[in-house]
Amino acid sequence: MQPLVIGIAGGTGSGKSTVARRIIEGLPAESVSVLDHDSYYRDRADLSLEARSKLNYDHPEALDNDLMVEHLTALRAGETVDVPIYDFKTHSRLTERRRVSPTRILIVEGILVFVEERVRKLLDVKVFVDTDADIRVFRRIRRDIEQRGRSFQAIREQYYASVRPMHLQFVEPSKRWADLIVPEGGENHIAIDLILGKLRHHLA
Repeated sequence: MQPLVIGIAGGTGSGKSTVARRIIEGLPAESVSVLDHDSYYRDRADLSLEARSKLNYDHPEALDNDLMVEHLTALRAGETVDVPIYDFKTHSRLTERRRVSPTRILIVEGILVFVEERVRKLLDVKVFVDTDADIRVFRRIRRDIEQRGRSFQAIREQYYASVRPMHLQFVEPSKRWADLIVPEGGENHIAIDLILGKLRHHLA
């Protein structure tokens, strides 16, 4: 049986990862796997760290969607794939890979997963996590400082230069492709229960 592929999109800091985690926690461990779109940032080892830090990572062209489509297609066909591991501190791919095996349910998560048509066509259910901009930006600031070692100044500059304009140009309009819009992310327990109900029915 082909996996049921769930796409989870939404702006930075919207709660996509929390929604994915709530879904994973509500299902048998062996039945679900995850692909993070962030893992597919292009490898720009040809550039210096300073040059890499100035790239626009919120534009669809920053992502290797050819490889993402290849991996999604393989997983749907029951094949195992080796997913890149991306280091956000150095803006580069690690030499190691993460092996992902086909499961009954596959979650694909990222801010731009609905933007690329080839990726979108491989998603069976599309969920958009819709959270107010002020909440999202505070979450992003906290994450980038605590987890990615960034300074507030660097976060602010990136937000105004690329994060906000790319959200308005690409992420927000991609909401039109959603089958389900979830306000406030993982704290929306009713929406999570509805999604889990469909997935448990699929597993049954």
